[in-house]
Amino acid sequence: MSAGQVSVPEFVATVPYRIWLALGVFALGLVLAYLTGVVNRRLLRRAGVPEVIEGTAFERTAREFDTSTVGILARVSSYFIVAVAVIVALTVADVNYLEQFWSGVAAFLPRLFVAVVVFIVGIVVGDKAELLVAERLRGIKLPELGVLPTLVKYSVVYVATLIALGQVGVQTLALIVLLAAYAFALVLFAALATKDLVASAAAGVFLLLRQPYGIGDEVRVAGERGVVQEVDLFVTHIETDGEEHVLPNHAVFREGIVLIRE
Repeated sequence: MSAGQVSVPEFVATVPYRIWLALGVFALGLVLAYLTGVVNRRLLRRAGVPEVIEGTAFERTAREFDTSTVGILARVSSYFIVAVAVIVALTVADVNYLEQFWSGVAAFLPRLFVAVVVFIVGIVVGDKAELLVAERLRGIKLPELGVLPTLVKYSVVYVATLIALGQVGVQTLALIVLLAAYAFALVLFAALATKDLVASAAAGVFLLLRQPYGIGDEVRVAGERGVVQEVDLFVTHIETDGEEHVLPNHAVFREGIVLIRE
């Protein structure tokens, strides 16, 4: 063997043991990252998360990129393990000139992971809250309430963003002040937007207690004549000529009720 040639065993012997140990740690980290992603994906599916978030805007966007919310969360957890493995491997390899830098990264990385997860969960929860509120308000024919689901969504996302920024060390005092102003504006808007809803609820309580008309009665209410199909706290349902009219109770109370006897 010539002097310029080095056999594989000799090359292996020249590499410091800590380098091989660092490579082993990194390889183990890759295996653990893969297993973490698989386990988290299965746990989230068994917990029924895909069914709960089905139809949310975030899930639909994820599907457009051939993935899902569960898949994204599983990948984020895998990437976190890989990043930890890189830091541990570099520490084992004794890369002295990067020691201070990697110690800072090691302290920052868990907070970044929590911030990303909180932000994603906040978006998903906001989307789901928007769908639930819209579903609950579907039977209430008050146009002022149409914006309420969107406000609920972005309120949740805003709070999640504050928590996420706090995790990565961003000064959130100004954001908290804005949150207080936003909350005040939201309360004021809700008071203005739901004044008819409150009035309908108050009128509904009176109608349900006094029962001036009941299901099956033919009435003329707020200019509409028909047969009463349902009376709840907020609206009265009247059917006439194959059409169903949904009247807010405050309009019923204000316009008066005419019972038709034939």
